[in-house]
Amino acid sequence: MSRSKDQFLPARRRLLQGAGALALLASPLRGMSADGTSEGISFAAGPRPLVRYPGKREMILVHSRPPHLETPFSAFNEGVITANDAFFVRYHLANFPTSIDPETYRLTVKGTVNAPLSLSLQELKRLAPPVEVVAVNQCSGNSRGYFAPRVFGAQLGNGAMGNARWTGVPLKAVLQKAGVRAGALQVTFNGLDQPVMASTPDFRKALDIQHALSPEPLLAWAMNGEDLPFLNGYPLKLIVPGYFGTYWVKHLSEIEVIDHAFEGHDAFFMTKGYRLPDNDCLCVAPGTAAATTRPISTLAVRSFITSEQPGTALPIDRPVELKGIAFDQGTGIRTVEVSIDGARSWQAAKLGIDPGRFSFREWRLPLKFSSKGAVELMVRATSNQGEVQPMKASWNPAGYRRNVVESVPVTIA
Repeated sequence: MSRSKDQFLPARRRLLQGAGALALLASPLRGMSADGTSEGISFAAGPRPLVRYPGKREMILVHSRPPHLETPFSAFNEGVITANDAFFVRYHLANFPTSIDPETYRLTVKGTVNAPLSLSLQELKRLAPPVEVVAVNQCSGNSRGYFAPRVFGAQLGNGAMGNARWTGVPLKAVLQKAGVRAGALQVTFNGLDQPVMASTPDFRKALDIQHALSPEPLLAWAMNGEDLPFLNGYPLKLIVPGYFGTYWVKHLSEIEVIDHAFEGHDAFFMTKGYRLPDNDCLCVAPGTAAATTRPISTLAVRSFITSEQPGTALPIDRPVELKGIAFDQGTGIRTVEVSIDGARSWQAAKLGIDPGRFSFREWRLPLKFSSKGAVELMVRATSNQGEVQPMKASWNPAGYRRNVVESVPVTIA
């Protein structure tokens, strides 16, 4: 992390960008397209339409209440940073805020602390020097639609992820201001979205106290140099670099330090949801259930080809440059390799500038195809800790953490 050079926006401007724009969410969706995404993806529910929400370009509609929007995959070829208006959106609870006044907003810190806090946005910004981190936010179920056999849950393509430059203060600084007492075990986080029915658990997440007090977690108010988009967590979002997006609580309003394991009704998304088989591969045989489970945590190493779409025609005997992205949980990317012969041989790609160990890392590889016909372009990444993408996809009942080697079918003509 490094200190931000951005200046804070005036309070009234933040109000107009946040509360005013999101009042439009009460009105019907705008810009619904009769056509699909043109990405060649049609899951069990049929083609997925493109829609427009306030502050967003055309996005893939997963469902509308609460908003769940996937990034069209072409956006990842625009650069290593995902644009704010293209960043995916995921809510769990339908009772979500449509306006937040930054002047009356408060972040409360309570529980096993010496001095409970109620911080305004301005007080939070003055609490410690601002820092920045470039980090990938990826939904646990990204790519779930490709699981075979199919699993329950939102049928997502590869667009439930994004990479941004987040600006805020370390979570550690806030906890130290409150004074964590001896015996603290975990820290829980809650946002302003709420269940519609009392029987529905609130969306709360927890980090172990050692993780919460480490340098990485961040309380961010800015994304790519601007206020957080409302649909991505305005005015404050918990950033947990290297961890799946389920921990990145948006519209953050409450932090509680506890001296016991987080459990009970409102711990559903820790104790029941977002869990993986508790074994080395985090997987089970397709169609079976895990005997024991554990919470999902860090990202798996992944890589994608962004410059070509399935079905693209590439020229014979002419230079073509493939381009893409790779990332992992934060150890960094050691190598990216490409195969054009069914994984019989691999060619090393050139890695681009490193924006930070939690970020997308761009890669490029010039190629020339000498014969016509169908070709499967494959890409695999290896992390600095030696994790390599597998050739065969593993399976788990929730459809989480997919990271199999990706392939893009093209035609050489």
